Amino acid sequence: MTDQVDILIVGGGPVGATLALALQESGLKVVVLEARPAGVVSQDRRTLALSEGSRMLLQRLGVWHELSAHATPIKTIHISQRGRFGRSVLHAEDEGQAALGYVLPYAALANVLDRRLAEAVHVEVRYEARVNGLDASATCGLARYVQADGAAVEMPASLLVVADGGRSLTDLPGMAREVRDYGQSAVVGRVVTELPHCHVAYERFTPEGPVALLPDGDKAFALVWTAAPAEAEALCALEDAVFLERLHAHFGDRVGRFLTIEGRGAFPLKLSTLRPVTAPHLAVIGNAAQTLHPVAGQGFNLGLRDAWELALTLRDTPPDQVGAPDMLSRYQSRRAPDTQGGILFTDFLVRTFSNDWPVLGAARGLGLGLLELAAPAKRFVARKMSFGANG
Repeated sequence: MTDQVDILIVGGGPVGATLALALQESGLKVVVLEARPAGVVSQDRRTLALSEGSRMLLQRLGVWHELSAHATPIKTIHISQRGRFGRSVLHAEDEGQAALGYVLPYAALANVLDRRLAEAVHVEVRYEARVNGLDASATCGLARYVQADGAAVEMPASLLVVADGGRSLTDLPGMAREVRDYGQSAVVGRVVTELPHCHVAYERFTPEGPVALLPDGDKAFALVWTAAPAEAEALCALEDAVFLERLHAHFGDRVGRFLTIEGRGAFPLKLSTLRPVTAPHLAVIGNAAQTLHPVAGQGFNLGLRDAWELALTLRDTPPDQVGAPDMLSRYQSRRAPDTQGGILFTDFLVRTFSNDWPVLGAARGLGLGLLELAAPAKRFVARKMSFGANG
């Protein structure tokens, strides 16, 4: 048993690291438990769709200047549906923003945050710490973990924060998880196209699910192609030339021919929500609290806002009230509109656009057309995508 700390964060990925760095000048004793070995440079090839609001949070943490060279701005979002009329185009300049969002390699963000955690004087990171259980009582939380040398450790904390993405901890006291399987998988990769992207992101809806192309670097797009699980597996097994032909037939001619593809992979899509996300001396944030469909790129940005709002709440809380019911209630009330709004928005898009019903298809086209004509409605959608339901 170790001495009690104020904040114990399970998971040192981008969401957990954001919370720790936002608390480094709070006067609270913060410890991060991370399963990875220290000093390991991330080679993760995933890309992240960052909203403008997330960029602002990273700037406030003092890390954006190290990331901006790796980020590709999204200045225009083109929304359409295959085989039907109706489209809408959002422009950053119409919103008075330099960009509506950014495409950033996951590894770049993870490595910069790791370096900042190593430099943080008031944050301790314990690597190769594999958490195998949590308990929460009326007085404190307790994390049990195993060190690299096999020693079992118990660490009490005024507040336990789970930010591990839901990969390891499934049994959380006082909480239950609901999972909705969309019956879809996402095929991801990086494609080079005949025409330049000009900082335009495409969200194209098809009966099988949305396909997104996000500008990634100078001449490439990050691809997210939604398909039935068996179809996704078959697409990943195709030779490159055949895959690119299939993609062209599926997406259309807006970016010309697809020339190369790299980093193909597939993963299942689901909506996973934890209820509630707090218990006595325990809070769950990021993908550990809610995992969303990637349509509209809301999930990761919700997680960063979870971390930021929790940090703000903690900084406004007297040390002897950290983890208390009133403090956790204030955090939940601040997050609920944004979280529920993001969940409902993405779930609505998946359910409404992933079908080929003629009447609904016409209604979707009419809706996209009206959105294009109504400047206040476009501004509302752009703002919510950039900054969440709280604006």
